[in-house]
Amino acid sequence: MMRGGLLAVLGLLLMLAIPAQAVEIEEWETDEGLRVLYVAAPDLPMVDLRLTFDGGASRDGDQSGLASLTSAALRHGTADLDADALAERFESVGAEFGTSSLRDMAIVSLRSLTEPDWMETALDTLASVLAEPAFPESDFERARRQALQGLQRERQDPGSVASRRFYELMYGDHPYANWPRGERETLEALQPGDAHDFYRRHYTSGNGALAITGGVDRATAETIAARISAALPQGSAVDPLPPVPVRDEPVEERIAFPSEQAHILIGTPTLRRGDEDHYALTLANHVFGGGGFTSRLFQEIRSQRGLAYSVSSRLQPMAVEGPFRIGMQTGVDQADDAVAALREQLVRWHADGVDADELDASRENVVNSFPLSLASNSDIVGLLGMMAFYDLPLDYLERYIERIQAVELEDLNERLRARIHPDAMVTVIVGGQE
Repeated sequence: MMRGGLLAVLGLLLMLAIPAQAVEIEEWETDEGLRVLYVAAPDLPMVDLRLTFDGGASRDGDQSGLASLTSAALRHGTADLDADALAERFESVGAEFGTSSLRDMAIVSLRSLTEPDWMETALDTLASVLAEPAFPESDFERARRQALQGLQRERQDPGSVASRRFYELMYGDHPYANWPRGERETLEALQPGDAHDFYRRHYTSGNGALAITGGVDRATAETIAARISAALPQGSAVDPLPPVPVRDEPVEERIAFPSEQAHILIGTPTLRRGDEDHYALTLANHVFGGGGFTSRLFQEIRSQRGLAYSVSSRLQPMAVEGPFRIGMQTGVDQADDAVAALREQLVRWHADGVDADELDASRENVVNSFPLSLASNSDIVGLLGMMAFYDLPLDYLERYIERIQAVELEDLNERLRARIHPDAMVTVIVGGQE
């Protein structure tokens, strides 16, 4: 417990210890083909590791929920350690071990103190998990029950109902339509062997990347990377995801739900990671709905008309076109008025674009807030993991502000009109009666 508390205290201190301009990224590849990105942060005795694999829900195929259950199963132990013993071994040296699964990627993370004996125990335990995960049937069954209970809870949550249907309508037969938590029928059919096979195919050195940051030098980082790479299954990268079909007409669906609030989602597939339009669209979206209290949507829909409890928009770039997504909550009795007002703002934004004052204010906000994304070890290792997974250039962080500063008003509005199409949006409204 004391070691875990020390790790937490050091993590808080490190949030103040790494100036954003000091992030210098080094890159190499292990003998087994694992890509590694490394940033030295020697101020405090801690190291963060983040493994990312092309093994998220988009790789479930017809076994929806398999990626999520596989990720959870990695916490169930190894050939020599059951789940409790595994957790206790990490805890005994103050290490934090975690796994998660998203649409694009599967993630394995470790945070450890760099005291040699403690770090050795943490790394040895991680290597055991990667080399010989056990997938015990009893733990797998418990995880399945928890997943099924989670699905039941989601059916009682209008926000989850809206999000699931939003992705289904937006992506159709594309793998991004898969709901990461799965479906009842597929979850009930999954077996530990399915998770084992998914792990062996997707959690491989050739299908993943490793991010390292913290108080270890380059030589030690190389040793850590080689050790992890050797523990992983060996294999090649999976095939790229298929392109997302281009939408050319609107779709709207209303879902009855016994709630006082209507949950509304509007959007369309728009942006992939690494797209050069990212910088212009980031600023345009900040003006429209991504800038909090100062955004057009907040001012027009909530402040002036009182039509929404909350309203915002966001870009979610992924391996292939991720969504531009507008989210709004309002009373069920004014949902139609709120949707009409939102569409009015969307058409105006597309047609008129952003003005010079809006661009300047948004640019200043984005530039000033960017250093906060590099404020801690966990922030940096998360960004490194994202960069490695999406194969972004090593100067991505270094030149981010420069690229934001370089966006010109005319170019921004041209890209906005070319990439956002108000007449081809998916709209999902959950709440009220049929």
